[in-house]
Amino acid sequence: MGAHRTNSVRSRVGFASVEPNDILAMVAARHACDMAKRGRMTHVGSTTSGPGARVKVLGYKPALTAENIAAGPFDLQRVLHEWNRSPGHLENILIPNIRDYGIGQAIGADGKTRFWAAVYAAPR
Repeated sequence: MGAHRTNSVRSRVGFASVEPNDILAMVAARHACDMAKRGRMTHVGSTTSGPGARVKVLGYKPALTAENIAAGPFDLQRVLHEWNRSPGHLENILIPNIRDYGIGQAIGADGKTRFWAAVYAAPR
């Protein structure tokens, strides 16, 4: 579902589709878990400053990275809908050069709040 919704928006403006990437999905899931543990939605990780550093640690060599995050009682369909409606989040989705993406989620300590991260990147 993530690729379909993202690629639908990208195709409307004539941009190439993005492909799911296992490394980026792992980075997104780890960051979602980190946010959930801390109970805080932030692009800054416990040990990293942003998505670029996180993808490099796992061996992805990026030319560029971007990240969307969210927190709330949202399922995947809803969070994708919200990102596609938000100018800042949509700007990341519509970076012309991105080629890969990964999405991850984690449940917060309250058992209800879902923390979401999507990482978009292009390899060097």
